[in-house]
Amino acid sequence: MEAGLSDERFDRFTMNNGFIELRDVAALDDFLAQSNGDPVIIFKHSDSCGISARAYTQMSELKRPVGLITVQTAPAVSDEIRKRMGLAHETPQVMIVHHGQVAWTASHGQVKAAAVEAALEEVGRRQ
Repeated sequence: MEAGLSDERFDRFTMNNGFIELRDVAALDDFLAQSNGDPVIIFKHSDSCGISARAYTQMSELKRPVGLITVQTAPAVSDEIRKRMGLAHETPQVMIVHHGQVAWTASHGQVKAAAVEAALEEVGRRQ
């Protein structure tokens, strides 16, 4: 079975272009809980940054759900990620979370759909 989440597990979330908007910490917790142990993709996005706009386009090419945190509208979720995952704040930033820990991350120009797919395969092999 391919590593990552399928759309069926996320029927109760609001999806837009494959993105699941994580607007509050409860939504983040639900998104992580719905993974059932599979790796999940979380993308932190700034709607006022050109680099982030390009990264958003890249993440929209993924064929699996992506948890979207827009930092302007969900600053508490962005801060919770920083605290919980031990990551410095960056946007754009993508991370693969597996078993509650960051298994892979990239930011700025390194946020590419192909890189995320390759990282998901690698994380899946480590299971």
